Amino acid sequence: MEKYIKIVQDAYFGYFDYLKNEILYPSWTNYFWWLVGLSLAVWLLEIFFPWREKQAILRKDFWLDGFYMFFNFFLFSLVAYNAISNIAVEAFNDLLGLFGLENMVSLHVDTWPTWAQFLLLFVLADFIQWNVHRALHKYPALWEFHKVHHSVEEMGFAAHLRFHWMETIIYKTVQYIPLAMIGFGLIDFFIVHIFTTAIGHLNHANLRITYGPLKYIFNNPIMHIWHHAKKLPEGSKGVNYGLTLSIWDYLFGTAYIPNEGKNEPLGFDGMEDFPKTFWSQISYPFIQKKK
Repeated sequence: MEKYIKIVQDAYFGYFDYLKNEILYPSWTNYFWWLVGLSLAVWLLEIFFPWREKQAILRKDFWLDGFYMFFNFFLFSLVAYNAISNIAVEAFNDLLGLFGLENMVSLHVDTWPTWAQFLLLFVLADFIQWNVHRALHKYPALWEFHKVHHSVEEMGFAAHLRFHWMETIIYKTVQYIPLAMIGFGLIDFFIVHIFTTAIGHLNHANLRITYGPLKYIFNNPIMHIWHHAKKLPEGSKGVNYGLTLSIWDYLFGTAYIPNEGKNEPLGFDGMEDFPKTFWSQISYPFIQKKK
């Protein structure tokens, strides 16, 4: 028990120092300023090349989404995630030890060419996320958390990061074991994560981008607008689940783009009763479960 208490203490102090250094000392490996830079770049594209010309620059819930962006990527880790995840990893390793297992790495990718390592990490991580995303729509208990993301009524880059903190735990839990077994390092995750964050910002942006023939590989704003559309195909719980790659939706029959959907109403049935503030939205799924 003392070991786990120390893990919590180290996680809080360590992450606080990390966050302070991220903000105060910009560098090429500094995620805080990468996120700020990517956000400003995509926002400027929205301002100068808007797809929906009548949508305000400071669109509906712009500041709410901005707070979600920093809460989910930085503040939540300070509040809980870093400590919880470190304990979970240690407990998982202790569990393996009970069965005499010390090393879960089954593929030593460090012997592969660098491009092959990145490609495997990127494709595998995205496929796992696609399946988790589909589950968030399929199962009612998970959908209550995912409703937060779908409460967006006007699309813009910061809508990408409006999601309930439980989604972080769900996604990372499912991803951890297979990716850890392959043996990827933190630098690999960082580079892939920067790329997927950029694509995610663009997918939610007020921009008309299709990528031409590459639309069958990469997700894009026109495809993703239909994921957020209020009206879904009859009998469907969701479409276009891809986060970065669109190829999974084309392969498994969940791709749906009936038209460009420029002014398609967004949200879900019952939106009028959904909470409008940050604290009420993140507490909503737990209140619903009690009911």
